[in-house]
Amino acid sequence: MKVTEQNFDSIIAGPAMIDFGATWCGPCKALAPRIEELEKEYEGRIAIGTADVDECSDLAARFRIRNVPTVLFFKGGEVVDKSVGLVAKETLAEKLNALL
Repeated sequence: MKVTEQNFDSIIAGPAMIDFGATWCGPCKALAPRIEELEKEYEGRIAIGTADVDECSDLAARFRIRNVPTVLFFKGGEVVDKSVGLVAKETLAEKLNALL
């Protein structure tokens, strides 16, 4: 799902994984298919979305996103885990399972 500054807080109210990336970022493009697969696998259990740091600059600043891709994991509206850079789908799945 596309994350915007308007829908962000409602998305992270439950367990959520937000991928902060950019259209110009090579590793972000490589990570995108993994995020899409996880979104289908965890549908209805964990909200999974992508936020473009250029479009959501206030969110990027709020969470001090300095490198992309950065994936944040939320539970109860709070960041509980983080992943920076291009990581394996299995690594992300482990972190998602910890949210359940």
